[in-house]
Amino acid sequence: MVRIISALILAVTAVCATAQEPLNLVDNPPDRYTVAKGDTLWEISGRFLKQPWRWPEIWRMNQEQIKNPHLIYPGDTVYLDYSDGKPRLRLGKAVGGSTVLRDDKLKPQIYSTSSAESIPSIPPNVIEPYLSRPLIIEPGSDENAVRIVASQEDRIMLGTGDNFYATAIPDASVIKWQVFRPGKPLKDPVTKEILAHEAFFLGSAELTRPGEPANLRVTLAKEEITRGDRLLPAPKPEILTYIPHAPTEAIDARIVSIYGGLTEGGVNSVIAINRGKRDSLEIGHVLALSRTRVAVNVDPDGRKIETPIPEERYGLAFVFRTFDRIAYALIVRASKSVIIGDFVEKP
Repeated sequence: MVRIISALILAVTAVCATAQEPLNLVDNPPDRYTVAKGDTLWEISGRFLKQPWRWPEIWRMNQEQIKNPHLIYPGDTVYLDYSDGKPRLRLGKAVGGSTVLRDDKLKPQIYSTSSAESIPSIPPNVIEPYLSRPLIIEPGSDENAVRIVASQEDRIMLGTGDNFYATAIPDASVIKWQVFRPGKPLKDPVTKEILAHEAFFLGSAELTRPGEPANLRVTLAKEEITRGDRLLPAPKPEILTYIPHAPTEAIDARIVSIYGGLTEGGVNSVIAINRGKRDSLEIGHVLALSRTRVAVNVDPDGRKIETPIPEERYGLAFVFRTFDRIAYALIVRASKSVIIGDFVEKP
């Protein structure tokens, strides 16, 4: 399982340079806030900022004075500081009944608190399954796909502990595999072109004997596994960093699907977008959600009157995984239901 620790490494470059527009604080922001277990940086910054995704700016993260707001823990106090005429957030630590402000300059030191307890950018438990499993099958990936060709004792369905045979495993260097099946196509809402197919995760397996075909054993069956199902090497555990920032270029995208086969979504839903790496979408991009519609009325003579309604921005999404032509994002704010076909733009 991918380990998610939203820790900004001190050597991180400043992708969040000073923005064009000034930071806008919420009405009557608090002068301090005590961090609680379960908080995220997004939520903490939202107590002070109208645009919480701009928290790297209010923490003054830049090349000259790098900050690490992730190294805060439950019990710490966040202060709103205007000492230089511009808003910034600073940290304090309760010591002996009083609060001591931390020095702005980070020095080498040892933290006794586990990094797993530090405050993440966004809820890690929500997106973790989508990071460690195959999400899509891109065009052309079928050519050298590893497939199940036979099962132990010619069983039709495989479960945990069952053995099977797969072809096209080149050698024994990869032990752990993931089993999946092609799912529904992801179509561009505008061109109707199939951009990719979603991958339906079935379970996990491990190589027990290399060869052609190779022998493997099912270590976890989330769904029934059968002949023809495909395999991909399981990803190695990694530490991921999330730095929210707006795209530098304009984005004209649409919601292709809402994960899980849903027709509508909301906060913490995962959406697929019809833009990806080749369109310069990056992990950490924050995107605005909007909708256009036409109001239909009937005049006294019974004639239908259609009135276009101006674009309505209603939410924000946080990109956490990208492919060539598809990106997946977490809905972090929504004032109405999220619908397939809605617009995704630069905030």
